Amino acid sequence: MDINELWSELAWIKDVNLRAKVTKTWELALKRSVLTGEELQKIPFTLLCGPDLKVTFMDHKRSVVHIAKAAGEKVNEFYHGELPVDMDVLIAGAILADVGKLLEYILDENGKAIQGAYGKYLRHPFSGVSIAEECGVPAEVCHIIATHAGEGNMVKRTTEAYIVHHADFMTFLPFKERLKV
Repeated sequence: MDINELWSELAWIKDVNLRAKVTKTWELALKRSVLTGEELQKIPFTLLCGPDLKVTFMDHKRSVVHIAKAAGEKVNEFYHGELPVDMDVLIAGAILADVGKLLEYILDENGKAIQGAYGKYLRHPFSGVSIAEECGVPAEVCHIIATHAGEGNMVKRTTEAYIVHHADFMTFLPFKERLKV
């Protein structure tokens, strides 16, 4: 599967060089993963909620990108340049935020995606940054990958990183809360 089929949102990145690096990162992650692009469109977006979750990995990832883009546009529109959002950096970071998850998964004997040993030792923000740096992704985008999850609570986030973090968590935490009931 072509990365542009998986990620039509890549076209939103105006900087052709950055778009190419984001594309290359996803290509490399898929090459190293046991999962295919087709499987990413079928597996649940989180392993916490069980196999019956209808929201797929790509449903969640693409929704985060769309929410982050809309939020960035509104910040640029209403905040008079006080919180300037670099839309290319924001979109690239949102697209790459969970790319490291492709290395966390293995398939069990039934073909179901589960967390493998690699994922138990290295969470996806770390592996995602590693792959992205290997593909020449700039530091300001790698910062979003590194800080989009809980690990980012220990550092100062950029505006773009805050937007991706909140877009991700606002669409994840309600599912996590269901498990506590």
